[in-house]
Amino acid sequence: MSKLLQVDFAFEGPFGQEMAEQLVGLAESINQEPGMIWKIWTESEKDKLGGGIYLFEDEASARAYLAMHSARLKAMGVDEVRGQIFDINLPLSAINRAPLA
Repeated sequence: MSKLLQVDFAFEGPFGQEMAEQLVGLAESINQEPGMIWKIWTESEKDKLGGGIYLFEDEASARAYLAMHSARLKAMGVDEVRGQIFDINLPLSAINRAPLA
């Protein structure tokens, strides 16, 4: 069963187009992660937050990615990474046109 992973962390930028230009390589590498279906990148320049919403094929893939990504972010100086794995209510999500595989 697919799992949704929500991640956020304190982030000083860059944001917007500058972020998009600087993180293309990272975005492309995420497509190679086992079990990853899609990611929505999230950012809040006002609140100084970065993160993402991911859909994974299963919980094991989501947990493995969260562990790897948390370690990568900590190596980049991020003190706290918040990550939560959620089940998906497919019938209700379908009513609201969720882009689920």
